[in-house]
Amino acid sequence: MSHVSSHNLVEPDCSAQAPAAVIFHRLGPYHLARLRAAAKRIPIVAIELVGKDTTYAWEVVRGPQGFPRVTLFEAENHSGDTFVLETALRNTLERESPACVVLPGWSPPGALIALAWASSHSVPIVMMSESQDRDRRRNPLGENIKRRVLSLCSSALVGGSSHAAYLAKLGLPRERAFCGYDVVDNEHFRSGAERARADGTLRARLGLPGRFFLASCRFVAAKNLGRLLEAYSRYRKSSSDPWGLVLLGDGPLRPDVEGGFRRLGLETHVLAPGFIQYDTLPAYYALAGAFIVPSVMEPWGLVVNEAMAAGLPVLVSERCGSAPDLVEEGRNGFTFDPYCVEQPASLMLKVSAMAEGQRQAMGRASQEIISRWSLDLFAQNLEKAIQAALRAPRRSVSVLDRLLLWALIHR
Repeated sequence: MSHVSSHNLVEPDCSAQAPAAVIFHRLGPYHLARLRAAAKRIPIVAIELVGKDTTYAWEVVRGPQGFPRVTLFEAENHSGDTFVLETALRNTLERESPACVVLPGWSPPGALIALAWASSHSVPIVMMSESQDRDRRRNPLGENIKRRVLSLCSSALVGGSSHAAYLAKLGLPRERAFCGYDVVDNEHFRSGAERARADGTLRARLGLPGRFFLASCRFVAAKNLGRLLEAYSRYRKSSSDPWGLVLLGDGPLRPDVEGGFRRLGLETHVLAPGFIQYDTLPAYYALAGAFIVPSVMEPWGLVVNEAMAAGLPVLVSERCGSAPDLVEEGRNGFTFDPYCVEQPASLMLKVSAMAEGQRQAMGRASQEIISRWSLDLFAQNLEKAIQAALRAPRRSVSVLDRLLLWALIHR
């Protein structure tokens, strides 16, 4: 049986206004930081479907966060049963009676269940989205289904410009899409990096090379780590004084990645320390020379925000959703074609050959650019999205809509 637990850790003064229910699969440190900022402006209740999952090995954050928090399941074992999840989430929404529902996308069953509940109760819906048109080859049938699902939503909070453009293509009025969904706690990474750089013994304690490129991601196919290793191997052959490479993260393709080290003769040049917890991450950014993201599909890439906040130049795949908004070519970094191994190899050579002062200037530019993509931006634009949803006319829900949502939830 499911175990629905409610952790109302702090009850902020929400006056008489009903809260907005903000739903996430799991509340990791990134989500909590955003929601803390939002709760200073608007009444919210955060609903997480699971308290712990296998996708990210984040430590569970307990204690007061500044807003009511409801956890449906402590672990994933019951949330995978759609009927159990539907009962738990619907009951929670009935009990909380939110003024607005904020969804984590349009594909996960939990998001669709909440969308179906809100539609049937005439509750306005905000879609949080980081999908962009070029993520993958689009199927016309799938796009038509998305259009119909999106038509039930009144507004959206999106990652950036490419995500707003995609929702406009699917029919959401552009003035009802607000940027700022994908932000991090910039101060956590800025101040953490500053402290780490001041610690003269930290590099040795962490076993890090004197100079290195840093990458951080799950070890899955979309992250394109095989080509990154090929590019790094080419870079080493062309540089007279090559840097090391540090890969943070873990995942199902770790054996393949480690096999790539051996195949390319990189065992002594690449360090892969595994998944690094949130509080320790700034140290790795601080001691790196530059950051690289090689993904062939990356809806946004919060690691780019982190690296920029820590003051690093960034080399970012042009397929990364954050690239158009965060990378100013030649000022704080460079973009590249992730399918072309030669491009990232030549950029690694270019950055490592720069004078230290030039790299530091690029790092300062990164911090200036990312300061505009802050927790406050998330809070302000979530508030605007909710206000827009409350004002917007709501489309009546047809029998076809109900059947479509049922089929998508139970597919």
